[in-house]
Amino acid sequence: MDYIVNTPCGAVRGTAGRAEGSKAFKGIRYATAGRWEYPVQVTHWEGMYDATEYGACSWQPRAFYNEEENLKKIFYYNEFRKGETYRYSEDCLFLNIFAPETATEGDRLPVLIYIHGGGFTGGCGHEKHFDGPVWPQKGVIGVTLNYRLGPMGFACLPQLKEEAGFTGNYGLYDQLTAIKWVRDNIAAFGGDPKNMTIMGQSAGAMSVQQHCLSPMSKGLFQRAVMSSGGGVSKMLAAAPAEKHYEFWKKMMQNAGCETLEQFRAISPEKLFEVWMQTKKELRSPGSFPCIDGCLVVGSGAQLLAEGKQHDISYMAGSTSEDMMPPILQGMARKWCAAQRKPGYTWYFDRQLPGDENGAWHSSDLWYWFGTLSNGWRPWTKKDEALSEQMVSLLCQFVRTGDPNGESHEPAWLPTDGKNSRVMILGENDTHMGKPSLLRMIKTMLTNKAVGE
Repeated sequence: MDYIVNTPCGAVRGTAGRAEGSKAFKGIRYATAGRWEYPVQVTHWEGMYDATEYGACSWQPRAFYNEEENLKKIFYYNEFRKGETYRYSEDCLFLNIFAPETATEGDRLPVLIYIHGGGFTGGCGHEKHFDGPVWPQKGVIGVTLNYRLGPMGFACLPQLKEEAGFTGNYGLYDQLTAIKWVRDNIAAFGGDPKNMTIMGQSAGAMSVQQHCLSPMSKGLFQRAVMSSGGGVSKMLAAAPAEKHYEFWKKMMQNAGCETLEQFRAISPEKLFEVWMQTKKELRSPGSFPCIDGCLVVGSGAQLLAEGKQHDISYMAGSTSEDMMPPILQGMARKWCAAQRKPGYTWYFDRQLPGDENGAWHSSDLWYWFGTLSNGWRPWTKKDEALSEQMVSLLCQFVRTGDPNGESHEPAWLPTDGKNSRVMILGENDTHMGKPSLLRMIKTMLTNKAVGE
């Protein structure tokens, strides 16, 4: 069934959503950008926009090899992508909207915008666990999006600074532009542009935090949710763009390019090839947000100490078999405790059925999105009930800034100087408690966490 919405950009055609009672508008172009150019928001298109299929993903390493043959990456392939087909392109600035089937302009429904993780080098907004969130069943409009990754999204060069006045963070500017597009157009889909929440996991959570610390995004959203990456840490601190110049100059040299024009013209395959080569040579992550002076204006710790974070409501948490369990949990708890408004911390410890990896990094996303039926695991009624509860908590937070509903038991107490307990979701009945620090430390030292 087709659904037609008339937006400020023009008419758009959607289709039935995967979740019962929802409709989906897939692959809407929110911006355009050339290589290492900052995005320009789309404000108009001609004719009827066909939004019945997902758009292309950003180029990323997996686009150039067979994931089934890469044993180092096979876990996440089997979990989130097996059997799916993805298109990759530099033309990848697309978003997806999931709304209640009956939603119409004027409904002013709350909006949840999700930014995917993947180490700033991989992923997209329509992998299996993101495909068809059940949030519309709770009266919440969901949005997922693609942004530029790896060398496409995080180059830093003095020549680029000369062009635009600053350099780096192209992927973060993509995200910011997507949020602005949603603000300007979501009312046509039944959403409330003055009641928007941004959410992310891993690198997506780090992205959310950057937007929560940025003067460029002030007032764009009213709440934020960060999973396995929220909070500040010296290990994850952004450095000035100039600190990245050596890496990118070495990349140009490895690519045999003397000018920016030549560098822009090499193929995506060649770009990623020299990027991987340079990462090994310089032992560098190769792509990471930097302090550009506009969107990112300082380190997280510095800005938090100065009280520069947005004065909004926050939820943050991590998983028991996360990549660095005690560090990520501590970051989330300290972030929530530092806020002026109540901040709510969780700890997810459900040992997912089907293998012995426990609550691995990203495992909670199946539950927050309510998409268990998309996965291969032998889910139980316990998993279904937990997901239903987590979706309810999330959607209540998106609506009001407080995850506690009228009938929610137990009460989720905010994290502050008096309360160090967090909401524990998973193996046992949901309850406020203190995760075992010893267990988290042991996990970090003995169990190589599954992560992309």
